[in-house]
Amino acid sequence: MPRDLILGTAGHIDHGKTALVKALTGIDTDRLPEEKARGITIDIGFAFLDLGEFRLGIVDVPGHERFIKNMLAGATGIDLVILIVAADDSVMPQTREHLEILKLLRLRHGVIALTKVDTVDATTREVAELEIRELVHGSFLQDAPIIATSAKTGMGIDDLKSAIRGVCERIAAKESTEWFRLPIDRAFTVAGHGTVVTGSIVSGSVAVDQELQWHKGDGESAIVRVRGLNRHGQSVSEIHRGQRGAINLAGVPLDAVHRGQELAKPGYLKPSRVLTVRLSALASAKRAIQHRLPCRLHLGTAEVLATVSVLDRDAIDPGEWALAQLFLDSPVTAVWGQPFVLRDSSAERTLGGGQVLQPTAVKLRRRHVEHLDHAEKLWSDDPQTRATAFAWFAEFHGFQPDDLVREVGVEPDAVAGAAERLKATGVIVELELPPHRKLSIHAGRLAELGERILTAVAGLHAEFPLFTSHERAKVVGSLDYIGDDGLLQAAVDRLIQSKKLVGDAKRIARADFKPKLSANQRKLKDKIVEEHRSAGFAPPEPKSFAPQAAGNAKALDDIFEVACAEGFLVRVTHEIFLHADVEARMRATLTDAFVGKSGLTVAEIRDLLGTTRKFAIPICEYLDRAGITRREGDLRKPPSGHG
Repeated sequence: MPRDLILGTAGHIDHGKTALVKALTGIDTDRLPEEKARGITIDIGFAFLDLGEFRLGIVDVPGHERFIKNMLAGATGIDLVILIVAADDSVMPQTREHLEILKLLRLRHGVIALTKVDTVDATTREVAELEIRELVHGSFLQDAPIIATSAKTGMGIDDLKSAIRGVCERIAAKESTEWFRLPIDRAFTVAGHGTVVTGSIVSGSVAVDQELQWHKGDGESAIVRVRGLNRHGQSVSEIHRGQRGAINLAGVPLDAVHRGQELAKPGYLKPSRVLTVRLSALASAKRAIQHRLPCRLHLGTAEVLATVSVLDRDAIDPGEWALAQLFLDSPVTAVWGQPFVLRDSSAERTLGGGQVLQPTAVKLRRRHVEHLDHAEKLWSDDPQTRATAFAWFAEFHGFQPDDLVREVGVEPDAVAGAAERLKATGVIVELELPPHRKLSIHAGRLAELGERILTAVAGLHAEFPLFTSHERAKVVGSLDYIGDDGLLQAAVDRLIQSKKLVGDAKRIARADFKPKLSANQRKLKDKIVEEHRSAGFAPPEPKSFAPQAAGNAKALDDIFEVACAEGFLVRVTHEIFLHADVEARMRATLTDAFVGKSGLTVAEIRDLLGTTRKFAIPICEYLDRAGITRREGDLRKPPSGHG
């Protein structure tokens, strides 16, 4: 099977890029009327070159400095490049800028075409070649062949094809599985079919009738169906990495689609307004990248206004790199290691670029040693080291194993193994959360959450020294915690399992806590609780226990307060308490009694509960306050929508 790769052009305006592509392929990539009229390339154009064992989708980019943003969009996803230099002009400003951009985008393969050689003498040609060699020294094109060509006469075109084929042979084939991703660079309509988007497929494959996630560039996304696929003018059933593809989307209006949006496997990408990056300042820019510098981010086919936050210094000097964050005016979708380019806010010059370390970041504290230490590990060559750092940054939100593909660069077929190694080494803990889901969290973060829970419970013990335990909900309410409630409850359960807490699904206490009730007070509390259980709906008066509290009314109030806080008693009035089991039985009894009836009088409720009017009226008022009943005249009815 032939291999599919994407070839891009680069070079100064009027150096013959489009003419050379036409000589190679027979295709004129200038498609806009304005391009035809002015004789210059304004937007990216596309062609196809079949070299037998290699099929190349060609992206022809504009050379004019005003259209660098279009050049950057076209450079997305290319595997190799032809750097084009005209023999009569030699190296020019956009030759240099395009080469700098290609280096920032971490391109590794290419050839050099010296064009218009039919218009110069041998000496001029030799000088141009020397200047080209000086330009590419130390770059990925340092050893690339320089092929002398003339689009007009056809000179060197076959040699250029042979050189391109040789470079293709050196590009390693992707053997692992990948998830589909296509940054959109163009959209149009086809009569009878609807909206079609095009782009260079940077990873994975997609087939007709599959579903994709359409990331709209505003933080919103939608699931869309692939209605049809086209590659170089031919309908196909599937397109894959290394190809230029056109995707017919079902039910998507053209005016909603634009360059910079992305299509991807559902769940793969996640929009973010903050990126943590490894940022390099161009040596040739002769200008430092200052902290808080406004700029333009070029990422994939997207262009977004951004502000730079340099994390460990005040500026990045030319030729240097540092850890930084980019705060964006609108969200973008990215993956770990993805290259990007920064240009100044006026779009006049390229400032630098780098690689994404955190595609979905939160603001990091500048000059914070711990944050910087973990962020540096995100640039490690070892995926496990990167995964450990990512898990730490995930904090209490935790993550799913599939997040490692986007956030760490782990390949999809290696995710399960990577997650298992993290668990086996104790780096992460996998928790079972309701309803039937799992969450992975850094062990250190889980321990930190556990300490915060223990501290919160200790604070409640100090505030209420007579209470033997506290409601889980009250503990949760006292925490400064933003995260998954399921994770919080799982952390509490782990503390109970490790015997640091004692309790159940409703109430918890520190295992080392002893309530301040004396032995006699605890004995009296147990007696009060039991007598209320036995008394049912005619409970004893609190003051009847005063003699056993040694006449200490305050102590007696505390004992009743503890019994309520611990869930044994329910306060009806200041002087009337029901046992919790009795109160629950009352709710169930009334629910059954309301069936088939328009309501119940106080007398009927009194008789139903087997109590007296002394207790029936306060109980009915309690039922109204608790929302168990609602009063209408002389009747108590179930709440609206019940019964």
